[in-house]
Formats: sequence, structure tokens, C-alpha cells
Amino acid sequence: MAVALRLEGLSRHASTHAAGVVISPRPLTDVVPLYKSNKDEITTQYDMNALERVGLLKMDFLGLTTLTVLHDAARMVERNRGVKMDTDNLTLDDPETYKLFARGDTTAIFQFESHGMRDILRRYQPTRIEDLTALNALYRPGPIQGGMVDDFINRKHGKTQVAYELPQLKDILEETYGVILYQEQVMQIANRLASFSLGEADILRRAMGKKKKEEMAAQRAKFMAGCAANKIPEKKAEKIFNLMEEFAGYGFNKSHSCAYALLAYRTAYLKTHYPVEFMAALLTSEAGNTDKVVKYINEARGMSISILPPDVNESDLYFTPVGEAIRFGLAAIKNVGENTAKAIRDSRLAQGEFKSLYDFCERIESRFLNKRVFESLIKSGALDSLGPREALLASVDEALVTLQRASRMRESGQHGLFMAAAAPAPIPFQLQEAEPWSEEERLASEYAMLGFYVSGHPLAKYASRLADLKVVSLDQVEGQRNGKEITIAALIVSSRPMRSRKGARWAIFTIQDMTGIQELLAFPESFGRLEQMLKPGKPLLVKVRVQVEEAGTRLSLEDARLLQDIADRPANGELRVRLDLRKLSEEAMDRLTELMADSPGNCPVIFELCRPDGSLAVMRAQQRVNPSPELVAAIRQVCGGNAVASVSA
Repeated sequence: MAVALRLEGLSRHASTHAAGVVISPRPLTDVVPLYKSNKDEITTQYDMNALERVGLLKMDFLGLTTLTVLHDAARMVERNRGVKMDTDNLTLDDPETYKLFARGDTTAIFQFESHGMRDILRRYQPTRIEDLTALNALYRPGPIQGGMVDDFINRKHGKTQVAYELPQLKDILEETYGVILYQEQVMQIANRLASFSLGEADILRRAMGKKKKEEMAAQRAKFMAGCAANKIPEKKAEKIFNLMEEFAGYGFNKSHSCAYALLAYRTAYLKTHYPVEFMAALLTSEAGNTDKVVKYINEARGMSISILPPDVNESDLYFTPVGEAIRFGLAAIKNVGENTAKAIRDSRLAQGEFKSLYDFCERIESRFLNKRVFESLIKSGALDSLGPREALLASVDEALVTLQRASRMRESGQHGLFMAAAAPAPIPFQLQEAEPWSEEERLASEYAMLGFYVSGHPLAKYASRLADLKVVSLDQVEGQRNGKEITIAALIVSSRPMRSRKGARWAIFTIQDMTGIQELLAFPESFGRLEQMLKPGKPLLVKVRVQVEEAGTRLSLEDARLLQDIADRPANGELRVRLDLRKLSEEAMDRLTELMADSPGNCPVIFELCRPDGSLAVMRAQQRVNPSPELVAAIRQVCGGNAVASVSA
């Protein structure tokens, strides 16, 4: 106890404000004691309040990756489309940009990404920059819990009448439909009604925010006296001060909110008009964050933007727009790194595209390539333009021999194999034949090298089946209520074995679907029952319970089944295929017949025929099939994405 009392009140450690900068009219050593942090940062030993008392100015300078995204996107637009953009001077009345906000299509939009904010946007239907400014200020716990958001939306749409206590308030509060929303409005009201100077009004604003009784009493008296001098009725003045005091707890700094709204508008403008460049810049900024990259890759695909694997003949270091698609960068490949990526890019820019694996080995120095790097490039898909992955992988040893020979020739001053006079030029090697990889092997190799499924996803072939089963995607988990049971489809990408206090085994899994990543808790009972099924890379249909916690939303495992087993079961014992006779060609019908003949089974096939007049006819096929995901995918490819009506159990 004695030791604890001596320790009480002492500083535990020295902390540094992340963005605070102190400004002084003379050297800081003359004014305040200084301290050097373990990062060699010069910091003051006084906190922000003490600094104010000694007359120093502290300002916060916030660094935002959004600014880098805007800069990079504008640079890509200029390079790819020849359009020079000045994101600082965009027109603020673009209707298409506001339609994006009104739809709630705000994934990747600064400050407007959350589920709650999207719901408010759809209800509010913003049409001007002032609306975005207001929503930034409103979307905080105080205004939401106080019902201000609903009231504000009703005022915007005329469901609640807007009234002003005094005519003088209209100019100040008209923008916010009669609601005191911003701290600056409190200052304007005090200035207009009670003749406060702006400095005095700022002191009033701060006093209201701190809610100090003595200070507030003094400010109230001063406000009432000022209003009396301006012939404002006492009861009106009293009511207005009470309103100011009430809303001061919710009040937000308008200049801050407006700056954020402006950044949100600029990001939304780029997403609306230059989506490929915007998403490429965004993915580059989040390259080290797996959760965000998975989320934004899915968003890009939802915008009909293809995400292409890396390619030595097209990729830059990071994500790059290629036409209406985005190409993965070389530096993101495991074991490759920036130096190798730069060497490949620089050689391509200087000498043109690589024609073959042999050409690639001749042009890249051996210090940038070894067997592990070669294999990583091949498995990621970066060398697909030079040959099939399986053949390239089988030829790695020959490629390394060529690489070493070319490097020795360069070091000896002979600048290429074909310029060496002492020996005939070696014959370029041919790629070796190898067993073709399956789709699963190809995707698994990409994932191992990139950390993402890029050219496809193991769950993609089950898309229609998942729709029939009404599974919840991982990007929708956040909006689910606590304790709710839901069904998801996902792959396990990693696991952490755990032990309970009693020694029982359980695990924390990281799972992924096509929309995002989530934690899954498998407690001892469910873990013991399902352990053999919970293996990385296997597509699973999982029943889970939602756990909403302060740290975020997690899922606990209830049951799991292999998705392959479920997908093989037809809907109500039949496979239903919808065909539009207006668009169906003879070649497509022949291909459909061939596919069914190649997939014999016990499942009957029902054709729903859409006639030219719009009527529907139903016909049962003579051929029975095995409704595998491969057959379903092939039918969709021939007859259209909506051809298979259902394949559910």
C-alpha cells in the first residue's frame, strides 16, 4: 500500500501526440522544457493545456492516405486517358456524383463507408456539398442517440416544418433546416443577437463544450445583457441560449466537417467518372492490408472492373490500370520485392516486351533472380504471357542455367550471348511439357504468392447455389444483430490453435469469401466435432452465431458442411435451366446438348423456355445429368449468367 501511494499520480511514460505541432515566436528552448523521444522526435514536456497557458500555439496537422489516393488517381487518369485533372478545383455540382451518394454506393469513399452512414445517405438523398458537410457532423453517437438524424432527414424532405425563433436566425440556420448543428453557428448567434465579438463568441463556444457551471452562468448573464441591449425579448433570448447550450454537446466544427465532405466528394467524383484509375490508386494505398485489399477487389469486380494477375509484360510495381481492368503489381508477389520488380519493368520499358522465358533470362541480371523468385513469378501468373505455368515451372532449372550464362557474359564485357566471338551462340531452350494444372491448383498457387485470389475465386463456381441457400456474405456481417444465427460460405485461410483453462482444444480461424475476411471462433464442442472438416482451402457452408463486441463483430461456429457435397444436390430433385429463345442460337443448343451428354446422372432437367412474345413454356428434357458446379458454370457460359434458375437442395 505504501509503495502504491508513492507511485500514484506519477507519469507512467512519455507519450507523443500523433499530429500536434507547437508554434512559437522564439526558440522553444527559451519557453518550454523539451524532450527527445525514442524516435529522435523533439517534443515538449508540457501537455496541450499547459502549452496554451504559457502562450504557445498548438496545431494538429493530419496526414491522410486519401490525399495520396487522389493524387495517384489523377496521375493515372492523365497518363491513361490524356485528361489533366486538378482535384483541388473540381466542380461541386456534378449530379452523377450525388447519385452515387444517394444510392449509398460509398465503399472506398472517405468517411462515408460504414453501413450506418450508407443507410442515412439512402434516406437523406444528398444533392449538394452542404448536405455532405451536415451528414459528417451528424453521424456521431450524440446526434444519432438524440434523434437528431431522423429529425434532420424529416426537415430536409419537408415532413417536419422548419421554424426560426427569431427572423435574425434564418440566415444562420437555414442551411441546416433550423437546427443548431455547428459550433460556428453558436458563435454567429452570439455575435448577431448579443453583439459578442468573434473572440468572445469563441470563449462562449468553448465554455458550452466544457459544461463548467460557473463559467456558463457568467456567459449566460453576458448573453442576456447583450440581447437586452439589442431589444431581443427576454424569454426568446433565454430559450435561444438554452437551445445553444443543448446543441453545444452535439455541436461539431463546421470547417473540419466541410474539409472532410470535400475530400469525400472528390473521391466519389473519381469513383463515378474514372473508376478504374480510382480503384487502382486505392488498392495501391492499401497494398499491405489484406482485409482492405480483399474488400476493394470485390468492390472493383462489382463495378465490372476485372482484376488481372501480375504480368511481366504489363505490370508496374503496384496496381495499374490496363484499359478497363486493373493489373496486379510485380512488387506485391511474395519473394520478389521492389528491386526485382523495378529491374523487370525497366528492361521492358527500355527493350520492349519479353518474347519468351529464354529472352527474359537473357535480359534480367542474375542478382535479381533465383529459383525461389522464378517459381514465385510463375505461380503468381506473372509469366503467363511467356507460356503455361506448368511448363514454365518444369523449365526453371534450364532458365537458371541461361540466366547465369548471360550474367557471366555481361560481366566479361560481352554484352549479349549473340555478340560473343569466342563461342557460338547457345540455342534457346524449349519449354518442357508438363501435366496441365486444374483450376483449383492455379488459384491456390496465385493465393500462395499474392495473398489473394485474383483471376478467380474457389467460391465463384458455387455462386448460384449460394444465392439459392441465401447465405450472408462476410461484408454484410457487420450489420447483423448480436446472437443471430446466419449461414455463410467461406474458405479457411489460417488458424490459431488455442487451449481453454481446462485444457480443452479450440481454435480461432481466419475465413474468407469473395467479399472480405472475418474471424471465426470454434469453441471446444464444435471444434472437436468438426475438426477434420476445418482444413485450409476447402469451400465450406458454415452455420455461425453473430457476436457483436466492442472490438468488432466476430462469428462463433455452430455447424459446417463441405460446399461441394451440397452443391451436387439438385433443386427439389431437378435442374432448372431458363432459355431465352430470342437470343439462343443453333450453335448454343448443340453445345448445350453436348454438355448434358458429357454429364450423365440421375437428375432430371427442366427447361423454362422464354418465347419471343414474353410467355413462358416448361419442357422436361429426356437426358438426365449430374448437376455439378462445372456443368452449371458451362451452361451459364453458353446460355447466359441467369440461365440456371436453381440448383438448391
